[in-house]
Amino acid sequence: MTTKIIGTGSCPGDRVVTNDDLAQIVETSDEWISTRTGIRERRLTTVLGTAGMAAEAARKACQNAGIDPEELDLIVMGTSTPEYCFPNGACQVQAEIGAVNAVGFDVSAACSGFVFALMTAHSFMKAGTYRNALVIGADDISKIIDWSDRKTCVLFGDGAGAAVIRAEEQDGIFHGLLKSDGKKWDVLTCGARTAGNFLTEKKPELGYVFMDGQEVFKFAVKKVPECIRQILEETNTSQEEIRYYILHQANERIIDSVAKRLKEPLEKFPMNIQKYGNTSAASIPILLDEMNREGRLKRGDKIILSGFGGGLTWGAILLEW
Repeated sequence: MTTKIIGTGSCPGDRVVTNDDLAQIVETSDEWISTRTGIRERRLTTVLGTAGMAAEAARKACQNAGIDPEELDLIVMGTSTPEYCFPNGACQVQAEIGAVNAVGFDVSAACSGFVFALMTAHSFMKAGTYRNALVIGADDISKIIDWSDRKTCVLFGDGAGAAVIRAEEQDGIFHGLLKSDGKKWDVLTCGARTAGNFLTEKKPELGYVFMDGQEVFKFAVKKVPECIRQILEETNTSQEEIRYYILHQANERIIDSVAKRLKEPLEKFPMNIQKYGNTSAASIPILLDEMNREGRLKRGDKIILSGFGGGLTWGAILLEW
């Protein structure tokens, strides 16, 4: 038995915001942003929000897979920016698309969210619990950004991506690993509600994204190649067999550094960060959907997905398309 991706969908934010647009609100420039990150523009949502984008991506993924939402058994959504503390976003998606037979829950692993959600769904498949699942990565990062902080506001965009997966009785590869380092939790954070109540006489307030960029960079360029090598070793797979490495789209320099450490050509590391910025948990499935719809993925291709983000969390999945 193996797990196969049978359909993909995506929904970026509806509003294009260029680097020049941001230069109107903070001290920055297109050259400063693009040379340091590879980002030229990003998409921000003005209408749908996290669950709305997720539902639209989910509809497209089901259509692409040729599956009715009522056939879904499970919905797992990776997100750090739900509209509500509860209910979870997956239940909102369930209601919106009519997946009446699915159980839904969210996974919080920041920018690693889609990889963690996909591995979670695969574990249910492997155990024989479910057969058809919808896996989503969705984040409305713009609502937790301090738009006066140029270190973070230039990096992020909003969006959602989704994949329908199915347990199939055939040969194939689906193998992953997940990692975390809680000792470094404070290098990439976003505060939730403060400890305010009638006793403290403080009103609960939400925080903004904080990132120690240098620490995150050092973490990513070290841990991502390590976990990719580990997964290749565990599956007895050579780097030459890998068609694409689909990495979280955080920074062009990070992806370039990972390619160099693996001694692989940059052509094997597709990127769309220039159009969308860092969409957190949505970045991998948005890129996956673009590649799928452009015909760049062929059945039998071996690809590696790898995410990394706050927690610190990271992981990789080797799968056969």
